[in-house]
Amino acid sequence: MSSARIKVLCVDDSALIRDLLSEIINQQPDMEVVAVAPDPLVARDLIKQHNPDVLTLDVEMPRMDGLDFLERLMRLRPMPVLMVSSLTQAGSEITLRALELGALDFLAKPSMGIRSGMMDYGELIAEKIRAAARSRPRQVRQKDRPVPQTLKAPLVSSEKLLIIGASTGGTEAIRNVLEPLPSNAPAILITQHMPGGFTRSFAERLDKLCQIRVKEAHDGERVLPGHAYIAPGDQHLKLARSGANYVVRLDSGPPVNRHRPSVDVLFESAAQQAGRNAIGVLLTGMGKDGAAGLLAMRNAGAATVAQDEDSCVVFGMPREAIALGAADEVLPLDAIAPRLLKLVAASGRAQRV
Repeated sequence: MSSARIKVLCVDDSALIRDLLSEIINQQPDMEVVAVAPDPLVARDLIKQHNPDVLTLDVEMPRMDGLDFLERLMRLRPMPVLMVSSLTQAGSEITLRALELGALDFLAKPSMGIRSGMMDYGELIAEKIRAAARSRPRQVRQKDRPVPQTLKAPLVSSEKLLIIGASTGGTEAIRNVLEPLPSNAPAILITQHMPGGFTRSFAERLDKLCQIRVKEAHDGERVLPGHAYIAPGDQHLKLARSGANYVVRLDSGPPVNRHRPSVDVLFESAAQQAGRNAIGVLLTGMGKDGAAGLLAMRNAGAATVAQDEDSCVVFGMPREAIALGAADEVLPLDAIAPRLLKLVAASGRAQRV
């Protein structure tokens, strides 16, 4: 085995899942499974022995809860972790908690036809492992983490819109942008690469943390200030108009850049429908989805922002956008929310002049 290969440790109480992940990973020329473990206690010793580059971790485990193990791991030895989760409401809520604790991303177990489903998912699993190996692991948040100070927004018209796209590492990045925003912030449309069944839990979790209202988007609903609309995990989110109002449009068309929802689809609709009334934001993620769309927004007169490399979990999508010349500004994550409100205020003053 070449030492340059990505070393993966698979931790799962299901022998079938361990075997399938091993088969998928070992078929790749640039990675290998160095060990498998049926529970976290066995995994603990194997981590010391093999020093893996990436860990796949089942959400629900015997002998030690997967979340407890993850929290200890990210506090004591931060490393790239991909959670393996069932497509259930409970599974999605646990997975989102795992992402808060420092997990990089997750793999969704098929509910039926597990072998065929996992093998069909093989290319994406390999991509996620490659992205994980290049990522920046982060330590678990402190339990006494202070609530972010709420920013002040200028009085804004219902025409102003914030349009956000993200992928790997995006759940926490989006939280970081939304949590400080005040209740009178402009309307926000968000596409986060995430399977169906997870986005509702994601929206509900953010809604409890934020001053604005956060919800999963529904086709035809009016886009209102103080609200954030998250693309459902199996549909494209588009901005549209109905008379004088902005509305949500959902589309079950084919994947774009292999994603549905696609960030490019959202950004391109914002370029067409909102032009200079929108501000585009591209956050952490692997691949190039959103780069061309952000350029379309900029060409339509929108202000555009990309997250910088140092604060990205995976500097893929923002890097592609920057290379295209799509980003007016490249900012660290913590600077994005206050900058967005300043851009809104500046555009409002310009329109009044």
